[in-house]
Amino acid sequence: MSTMLPPSSSSGTATAPATAPAQEPRETAEALEADRPAEARTAPWGTDPYANALRNGRGPLFLRRSDGWLLPLEVERWCSDAGAADLSALHRCEGPVLDIGCGPGRLVAELTALGHRALGIDVSEAAVARTRRIGGSALLRSVFDPLPGEGRWGTLLLVDGNIGIGGDPAALLDRAADLLSTGGLLIAETSPLDIDERAQVRLDDGRRAPAEKAGPPGPADRPFPWARIGTPALLRYAGACGWRPADQWSAEGRAFVSLRRPRRPRRPVRERSARTSSQSAESANSTPVISSQLER
Repeated sequence: MSTMLPPSSSSGTATAPATAPAQEPRETAEALEADRPAEARTAPWGTDPYANALRNGRGPLFLRRSDGWLLPLEVERWCSDAGAADLSALHRCEGPVLDIGCGPGRLVAELTALGHRALGIDVSEAAVARTRRIGGSALLRSVFDPLPGEGRWGTLLLVDGNIGIGGDPAALLDRAADLLSTGGLLIAETSPLDIDERAQVRLDDGRRAPAEKAGPPGPADRPFPWARIGTPALLRYAGACGWRPADQWSAEGRAFVSLRRPRRPRRPVRERSARTSSQSAESANSTPVISSQLER
């Protein structure tokens, strides 16, 4: 399966969604995967029970907060075809699309069917495998790892709760600005509630309490930071970072915001690479979530 990368451009502007000409550079997902970061293989989302849930296409699956509250994850919806709310976001996409935390790949597959060049990234091998199996392209990467096409993506997707990655929306928005082309679009799903929360969570299948688990704690038992924010909070973070609001809408009880990339001098490639390498190392310790949806 080939992965279509955004074409290089001196202007850095996004291209229209269309089939790329034959001379446009291509890289296979398998080739790009050869240098995948080792920490992706030990992240909580790369282990059971998440992998089992994706293989089975259903839960139960939760994020367990430190106070014991279980936050249900919508595995069945993630493993279904793109719905009306998903399409309301996908039809707004421009140019080549990077789906951050693609999960089992319904959005990448739908974008491909719509004629977009699309790539998903996820830290779960099961998610990447399923995305490829249903016709999408995906790499085993964290958003804070070095990524193909940096500075040339037309649209970034942060849906299914992925605006909470790493528990630091401002840092995530800063990283997103590095990935987008000039004037590029970020489409984020927010909580319908007016909230701005941080939490330490663990992945949990709801079948056993943590105290009942035998043996030393594994990757799925490690707490990691997560954020849950509503539209007002996202707009505050975005405004402080120089992002320009483009649109807000709701569909099927889900809330979305689109933002235009800040007008700012682009960091030199060497500086961006050093910064993302540092963030990637930090992500190995904090293990930012790539595919999840908190309870609304």
